[in-house]
Amino acid sequence: MGTVDKIIRSACAILVGVLYFTGLINGTLAIVLGAFSGIFILTSFASFCPLYLPFGINTRKK
Repeated sequence: MGTVDKIIRSACAILVGVLYFTGLINGTLAIVLGAFSGIFILTSFASFCPLYLPFGINTRKK
C-alpha cells in the first residue's frame, strides 16, 4: 500500500470521527461508517489491504 493510499484512508477515518463527534451522523449509519473507519485505520497502519490481493492492485511505488 502506497503513502497516498494510507493518507486517504486515514483522512476518511478522521472525517467520519469528526462527523460522529459533532453529531452529524448517528444511529446505524454511524455504526457502519465507524466500522469502515476502523478497518481503514488498521489497514493503513499495517500497509496491507486484503481486498487488493484478488484484484492484483498495488499502490506502492516500485
